[in-house]
Amino acid sequence: MTARVERVPGDRSVPVTTRQMPLDAEQRDLYERICRHLDPDRLRDLLARLVDIHSPTGAERAAAEFMAGHLANEVGVRSAYQPMTDTSGNVTGELPGSGGGARLLLYAPIDTHIDPEADVPWVGPTLRADMLPRARVEGDLVVGLGAANPKCMVAGLTEVLHAVRDAGVPLLGDLAVGFAGGGMPASISGRYHSGLSNGVYHLLAHGMAPDVAVVLKPSWAVFAEEPGMCWFKVSVRGTFGYAGIPRGTPGFRSSIVPAATVIQEIEAWMPTYTARNTMGTTAPEGWISAVRAGNPEKPAFPSATTEIYLDLRVNPRMTPAGVRQQFADMIDQLRERHPDIELDWAMVGSLPGGWTDPDHWIVQSCQRGWAEVEGRPYTSTPLASGQTDGALIRRLGIPCARIGYPWPPASTPVEFREGLGGMGVASVDDVMRGVRAVAYAVVDTLTRPRAELGL
Repeated sequence: MTARVERVPGDRSVPVTTRQMPLDAEQRDLYERICRHLDPDRLRDLLARLVDIHSPTGAERAAAEFMAGHLANEVGVRSAYQPMTDTSGNVTGELPGSGGGARLLLYAPIDTHIDPEADVPWVGPTLRADMLPRARVEGDLVVGLGAANPKCMVAGLTEVLHAVRDAGVPLLGDLAVGFAGGGMPASISGRYHSGLSNGVYHLLAHGMAPDVAVVLKPSWAVFAEEPGMCWFKVSVRGTFGYAGIPRGTPGFRSSIVPAATVIQEIEAWMPTYTARNTMGTTAPEGWISAVRAGNPEKPAFPSATTEIYLDLRVNPRMTPAGVRQQFADMIDQLRERHPDIELDWAMVGSLPGGWTDPDHWIVQSCQRGWAEVEGRPYTSTPLASGQTDGALIRRLGIPCARIGYPWPPASTPVEFREGLGGMGVASVDDVMRGVRAVAYAVVDTLTRPRAELGL
């Protein structure tokens, strides 16, 4: 595994090499046949139907069961619903090859990150249209909760499978799709602690482990690595108080006001953490995401504890334990500067990052697919910090490439451009770029014997 990659200071991309291996005449014909069967209107219709099925993390059953039926009845492939709990499950589909080739898994999660009934006002004072599980089609755009991530990922990979099936392409290897619950970077206590890639782990451990995998996710680039995550809780201590007590009274101290200092200290340290741990194509960011203290029904009684929650991304060349030590060192220095602040901390969640050799066939194949669609060579990959289930897929020993599509769309309405929103504005034309690139990788990979792929 390589460590640091030399880059121009300030450049947010990393140079990469793509091996040129043009499709032969027969493969080119197969790829063009698939492209003729790719149907953006069909993708748009499926995407809208998926957006209308609410699937928050840990409650994806309805969406997964719908997709299992769609794969069987509309696409015409063998499919199954794979339950995990009474409310959560995965869906699988497969188009077998003639034999002698690789098994390729096209993967996307199916759960969304917002639960409209619980997340106001934390996602904003009201729910915008891109945060609601109700599709709105506006020409090329589909607006609604999860339209861009993950619903159009599911619809896009289904469209690839559908076109391969319709084109009657003779594959040597098996083409499989898997759509899992629990893919969001969350841990939902009320739903069996769903999240943190529990769905894809279940998927792969119960019969769907492939030779290679492709993950579809926003960003028009090809990634051979993705970060993990470390979650920390910092608890600033004070005393339980009363609003009528004069300031400075011995034995009473706030936890909330010192917490503001702790927040500023952590915030100032995070850019140095990112710079120190930027290697390969991963620039691991960090964000303070939640602060909790006291009882809003009892504002007369200041809280004895203020909790600060944050997420630090983990470069795949690092371990969560190594990141934990870096965080511990920062806390020690903070305590030295502010000996009057009482605090303790814990790492409350973690997932390691994942790395695939950039020279591996599946990464190179996706880079060639990108170049085919874009009409120019693939020469660089942007630095990134977004986490996907691809990290765990790689950690389980499966070579994996992540490829996507431009996001957010250039035509995104102004009202949806602030913040992340519901990741709910998808351009069908943009998604089709990623779909065509994945279709290229399917032909490039599944029309060759295993030995030619290095398997």
